[in-house]
Amino acid sequence: MQKKQGVLMVNLGTPASTQTKDVRSYLAKFLSDQRVIKNPKIFWLPILHGMILRTRPKKSAELYKSVWSENGSPLLHYALKQQENLQTLMPDVQVEIAMSYSEPSIPQALDKLLSQSITKITVIPMYPQYSGTTVGSVFDEVMKYFAKSDKIVDLHFIHSYCEDPDYISYQVKKIRQALEKEDYDALLFSYHGIPLSYAEAGDKYPEECRKTTELIMQQLGEIPYYHTYQSKFGPSEWLKPATDETLKSLPSKNIKKIMVISPSFVADCLETLHELEIENKEYFMENGGTKFTYLSPYNDDIEFAELMKKLVN
Repeated sequence: MQKKQGVLMVNLGTPASTQTKDVRSYLAKFLSDQRVIKNPKIFWLPILHGMILRTRPKKSAELYKSVWSENGSPLLHYALKQQENLQTLMPDVQVEIAMSYSEPSIPQALDKLLSQSITKITVIPMYPQYSGTTVGSVFDEVMKYFAKSDKIVDLHFIHSYCEDPDYISYQVKKIRQALEKEDYDALLFSYHGIPLSYAEAGDKYPEECRKTTELIMQQLGEIPYYHTYQSKFGPSEWLKPATDETLKSLPSKNIKKIMVISPSFVADCLETLHELEIENKEYFMENGGTKFTYLSPYNDDIEFAELMKKLVN
């Protein structure tokens, strides 16, 4: 008897709206995850609820307003498009999306799959490079769900696909297409960062990020490039070099035309549309840059669904 198959695609999450209360609710869940913030809860939660959630949500809400569109949250919009594309390519497979820190939640999506009598589920976190802060958190939530359920199914968990040839060739193709339109002094690869202590404790994320850049550049050839990390949060030391500080310094080194690529993202979100395309662009241009091009990730490109189909099979 052939098993009825399902696919669960999981991304980080997004506030339900740009209202401060919705941003606060989202940040409270996100920043309470001990995979994300590893400080002991007895010390961290009073800081989170007593200080951070009193001030940060209002500021973050203004940032979300700068990327919100008529489609709402860009991350959720593209997740739904990615789901639709994969469902079209795999009509005999039930495809669901979930968010780690917003709705549809992982338990909600798994409930939906199991209600369809699914007996095999492939879980694909939407992060090409493994990190305990992202992929590890998805794994925890899926295992927690089945620890409380009698409906055990065959699980196939994709923990990383940063070395997949189709993933690499897509990045190379997009960069080459942009290079055909204009000359650049250098490329800059910007990955979402994590605290340095997490990497020192064994998180393989920086290793997988470096491997991604290396594989892309092997195909592109002799083009100057920089490998950086963005989105630092809190006072602890994070992976370096930092994207913002690098972009501020490049024009003084006669790097005035830059193309920025974000290989750790599969869909545009606050960290790309505001942090890279607005905030970091300003840093670069204010310090003497003349051309800043941000290269969007997959978003609703059918190539992403084709990659997901390959990983499922």
